[in-house]
Amino acid sequence: MLQQLAKFALSHRLAVSRFFGIAFFFTVFAVESTLKANIVSAILFTIGLMLVGIATVGRLWSSLYISGYKNSQLITSGPYSICRNPLYFFSMLGFTGIGFTTETFTLGIALMLILLIGYAPVIKREEELLRSKFGAEFNEYCARVPRFIPKFAMFNEPESYTVNPKLFRRTMGDVVWFVWFVGIIKLV
Repeated sequence: MLQQLAKFALSHRLAVSRFFGIAFFFTVFAVESTLKANIVSAILFTIGLMLVGIATVGRLWSSLYISGYKNSQLITSGPYSICRNPLYFFSMLGFTGIGFTTETFTLGIALMLILLIGYAPVIKREEELLRSKFGAEFNEYCARVPRFIPKFAMFNEPESYTVNPKLFRRTMGDVVWFVWFVGIIKLV
């Protein structure tokens, strides 16, 4: 059952992400912070904004490296040199940040846990696909680079890198939703 769910989530990643985004939006309507108008609220909102900023830049950075290469070669430089799943890592930071911008600690932590649990089977399935496609090269990469939590001491990047601007531009549209959610939350 879990494998079927992971397979579905993998093949419908955008739809699943949008579903969670809409569910989150309605959750914000239903949950009102008990910490309004105090220093804790300001701190949570600020931390949330910082996490959303890091997530936005991190997802753009990660997308830059896979634009046009995702299915043709194993990417192991840039953000992929410090973490095998930087897009998921930065998404987790972004949704945690969005949760904190509601000025509730519990919503930020809940979103983080939901994404960690939800991403686990998707990551496992993607790694199975990469292992079948790249074999020993992927196994060596897995032995060296952590799956989810970045190890910054491993960072390396090339002098130059060619990307597909059309694919990268499409990714920019996906990333802007983190920032829009913060604005929508403030309007709510």
